[in-house]
Amino acid sequence: MDSFYEIHQRKNTRSLKWDMLQAVFQSTDVLPMWVADMDFKAPDKVNNAIINRAKHGIWGYTMVDQNVKKAIVNWLHHRHTWQIEHSWLSFSPGVVTSLHLAVEAFTEPNDKILIQTPVYTPFYEVIEKHQRTVVKNPLVLKDNYYQIDFNDFEKKLKGGIKAFILCSPHNPVGRVWTKKELLKIAELCLKYDVLILSDEIHSDLVFPNYTHTPIASLSENISRQTVTFMSPSKTFNMAGLQASYIITEDRLKRTHLNRHLQKYGLGLLNTLGNVGLEAAYNHGKSWLEELIKVLVENRNYVTKMFEEQTNTLKVIRSEGTYLMWIDCSKLQFDCKSLRNFMIEEAKVGLNQGIDYGAEGEQFVRINIACPPSTIQEGVKRIIDAVNKRESALN
Repeated sequence: MDSFYEIHQRKNTRSLKWDMLQAVFQSTDVLPMWVADMDFKAPDKVNNAIINRAKHGIWGYTMVDQNVKKAIVNWLHHRHTWQIEHSWLSFSPGVVTSLHLAVEAFTEPNDKILIQTPVYTPFYEVIEKHQRTVVKNPLVLKDNYYQIDFNDFEKKLKGGIKAFILCSPHNPVGRVWTKKELLKIAELCLKYDVLILSDEIHSDLVFPNYTHTPIASLSENISRQTVTFMSPSKTFNMAGLQASYIITEDRLKRTHLNRHLQKYGLGLLNTLGNVGLEAAYNHGKSWLEELIKVLVENRNYVTKMFEEQTNTLKVIRSEGTYLMWIDCSKLQFDCKSLRNFMIEEAKVGLNQGIDYGAEGEQFVRINIACPPSTIQEGVKRIIDAVNKRESALN
């Protein structure tokens, strides 16, 4: 589809990614390749459905009806071979909002909550802002590939963990966990009665030869120990529509969570989020397949160029998401100097690895969900800056 190769002007649209450069990077002279949204238009079927709804012109209270729920149920069945019931669904503006509510609903102050680092920054916030305790199970980087240290995982669970927040697929390291890994995680959580809070917002963004498995789909017992958080927002570039859903099979847990949603006046979707979600899941399959092709093209280009044209940047093998994790340790910068180098010398706005935990200090995260010409420009800037530095040192 030509739209994946077209440059869309996003400045002056209140875009966090493009209109917050001065606030985030203290410069407007950087190419933004940071926050996790895409520089692609949503599918035409989504945009047309929203336009048609807007023509109605009345913006009263909007319910989530059975058609929206049916779209979700069908998408999960056909995309992930996961059969859920309509009644298992709850709704909120976003996955992070839902995680905050779940932590508050299912844990108490000072409870220990486990995460696998380096990991999506808000995971720390949804724990610490509710006076819970962060416990880390650091992922192990071996041969350019992240793995779970299951000995440490079980050791931490034995120490009295109340809940485990799973990132699947993993942001920022790009792992798509295998069914075997997920089963081992789940069995240990069942053994130690640890609630699984599974953030699966990137579940549709998986590269060829890899398969996303919802952890709750593994068995009924695992499903009853799990609360799953999903949204079309990453898949179809709809984050601004603020539409996400929660899947909870266990009735008591679902009732308890819904009470917390009601406590804060949540639980419904806004009118356009409703429309966008339904249209995306009913009509977005072919658009998504084309998107994956472009992301694979971009991923391969970034990997090839960094590893062939520099001696210092190593790309972590990515299996999913549109976020790539780059090892910059050979540059021998501390995290502040690495950030300044990318902003001032490369003039590219990236996410600092340190924001994902101490394990990410020598890394950066780059967003590849943009036209190939943008990728080429960003990669060129970084390579030129790195090689200029290397030449000066030599």
